[in-house]
Amino acid sequence: MAIKKTLFMCILFIFITNVKVYAVDTNWKQELTHFLMNEALKGSTVGISVRSANTGEILFQYNGDKRLRPASNMKLITGAVAMARLGENYTFHTELLNDGKIRWNVLNGNLYVRGKGDPTLLPSDIRAMAKELKNQGVRFITGDLIGDDTWYDNQRYPIDLVWSDETKGYGAQTSALTVSSSKNYDAGTVKINIMPQNRLGNPAIITVSPNTEYVHIENYTKVVPESELNKLIIERIHGTNTITIKGAVPLHTNGFKKTIAVWEPTEMVLELFKKALKAEGIHLIGDVKIGKTPQEVTIISVHKSIPLSELFVPFMKLSNNGHAETLVKELGKTEKNDGSWEAGLEVILEQLATFQIDTDTLVIRDGSGISHVNLVPANQLTKLLYTIQEEKWFKSYLHSLPVAGINSDMIGGTLQNRLEGVEGKVIAKTGTISTVSTLAGYLETDKDERLIFAILLNNLTNNSDGKAIEDQIVKIISE
Repeated sequence: MAIKKTLFMCILFIFITNVKVYAVDTNWKQELTHFLMNEALKGSTVGISVRSANTGEILFQYNGDKRLRPASNMKLITGAVAMARLGENYTFHTELLNDGKIRWNVLNGNLYVRGKGDPTLLPSDIRAMAKELKNQGVRFITGDLIGDDTWYDNQRYPIDLVWSDETKGYGAQTSALTVSSSKNYDAGTVKINIMPQNRLGNPAIITVSPNTEYVHIENYTKVVPESELNKLIIERIHGTNTITIKGAVPLHTNGFKKTIAVWEPTEMVLELFKKALKAEGIHLIGDVKIGKTPQEVTIISVHKSIPLSELFVPFMKLSNNGHAETLVKELGKTEKNDGSWEAGLEVILEQLATFQIDTDTLVIRDGSGISHVNLVPANQLTKLLYTIQEEKWFKSYLHSLPVAGINSDMIGGTLQNRLEGVEGKVIAKTGTISTVSTLAGYLETDKDERLIFAILLNNLTNNSDGKAIEDQIVKIISE
């Protein structure tokens, strides 16, 4: 018995030497230290950092300086730099221009749609631009309809995006000229809606939003009795916009929705614009193609996005990867006249240094955190969240983060169904990629003390276990 007790004390000593506790030990720190011996964490790598939001003092850390994959906690970094360099009132533009003259209801020349990174452009905005052209008296266009996406480079994916992600809604291509299907602003994607018919054995009814012929649906579904399980497989063939949908759709269900990234979003904008011109009674005589806007052009209309402070709500609440990657390229374009990931990531590192972040401890490969190569220590993440509290844009930044337990996409976001018991007291960014789960942000304790925390769980075998562990850690801290 004495041997077992000695062995246990040795193991506990080895474990505790990895934990640094600052100030006087309190019950929550002891409880958290004990909790980290959870069997579900066996074989994983854990990084935790807890700071005082008032003083910045580290109150607790476990592997706080170990570099770990942040997943979508990377958006906390990208977002802070974007706010600092672009400003909370920054807007993106989409321009409609021509290189000819309008006479007798005829535009003698080409029509250009020039994108400047706007992820908020909607089909309704495209129709409004076409209507503006009509209001200027145009009924015929002798030239071509040309889409210009040269504001950014032509690299569509961040360097580490895996092939299995490229058809998913969160893996959309980044283009300077793109369109969203809803005010969630999932640019470069379409939403597939699958509804059962009233007769068994028939294929399901499939609709696409936005209403476009740019994607081709191959429907191999079948309506089955409600007792049968639905097994739907939705795939887009690589390099095409052919989407195949196979499987069973139970009768009398509410249907199913799926967001799919398209191949070459610039071309989808042009397809929707051509359709909008036709709807306005404007006849395009030339072709539809991609090109560069010449210097000598006339502006017909400009669509401006919502300001960055408003865009940050769907960006952070819904963890939109496309917004993050667009912000990286926009930082590169505005700061270095180079709309590339390389230039944008340089700006991020430069700005982080002004936030007193040790950039030598970081590996940053994208803006969204989808890369498995990104590495960030938990202590650096909490240091960032502490430092930016004095920035004039911090209120907008904080407002954009998900709020625990609030049942609303645009308030609770990815935390709306989590952290029962501390609803409204935790404002934090979630993160999930395969084998990684993270959570970082701000919390109010039961003693009304405001803390900053970062929890990075890597090498998990079950991401759901990771979320449950994060929730329990936050509850221990808050109590």
